[in-house]
Amino acid sequence: MTIRRPRDLESERAALRAAADRLLAGTPLRSASGKLTASELLRESALRRDVAYGDHKDLVEEFQARVKAQRCTPSAMQELADEVAALKKRLAAVTEELAKERTLTAALRRITAELDLELHQAREELELSGNVARLPTPRRQASRR
Repeated sequence: MTIRRPRDLESERAALRAAADRLLAGTPLRSASGKLTASELLRESALRRDVAYGDHKDLVEEFQARVKAQRCTPSAMQELADEVAALKKRLAAVTEELAKERTLTAALRRITAELDLELHQAREELELSGNVARLPTPRRQASRR
């Protein structure tokens, strides 16, 4: 048989109030999203739904009224949203710059290939024409001495 301990209603109310204050301040401890909803209030307070709505419904409704009165996101959440927006802008700019660099690199590779081909063709033409005598390179001269 399970023995039930008497519940401490005041500590439950204090937990709900503290959770509401943390959520409204934008500094949640247990809530991952920090949204200003009743579900997040319960997650933040670590109380069961039946306990909160059974004995402390007034505190849940008070939290919902404070959220409506605030009509804005918590400052910490707003800072994060601003940072995300700035990072998205920066990412878009870097992505655009990368696309330009890739286009330029591809053009330079094509130009390099064309110039290499022209150089090989010019060398072959020089070898085939008997009019031009090749001069020895400095390395060959050094090795003859």
